[in-house]
Amino acid sequence: MADAPEETVDIEALEHEGDVAADYIEGLLDIADFDGDIDMDVEGDRAVVSVVGATLDELIGNEGEVLEALQELTRLAVHRSTGNRSRLMLDIGGWREGRRTELRKVGSEAAEEVKKSGEAKALEPMTPFERKVVHDAVADAGLTSESEGEEPYRYVVVLPAD
Repeated sequence: MADAPEETVDIEALEHEGDVAADYIEGLLDIADFDGDIDMDVEGDRAVVSVVGATLDELIGNEGEVLEALQELTRLAVHRSTGNRSRLMLDIGGWREGRRTELRKVGSEAAEEVKKSGEAKALEPMTPFERKVVHDAVADAGLTSESEGEEPYRYVVVLPAD
């Protein structure tokens, strides 16, 4: 079986996206009079900007909804500057990393439940970020999953093995 052609990742372009995003977030923090340090990295095929070092719960919001909104605004700022659609990930105070750990557990546990029952299992609605983490955890457990429904009520269904 031939491998699919590998997409090349333009690290320089992603670093530029991260720089634009970091400047934008820094401006927002200044306006709102919040303290925090900004870290920029590239993970896989996306720039990741993290705000660390302060209590920033107000910027995360209930279940991350403020963080999601800030990420979309930051992506728009990057798009305005670069002309390219951004897949940038914004994290504040390590919230996404903690959520990623929780979601891996949700996906693994759902996969185990489906393996035992042989029945498909629908999970609660999730953001695209959350669904991606769950899909990956289900795949790691050896099962498949799919997303169903319409935003913002889109959810993951874990499927039994054939």
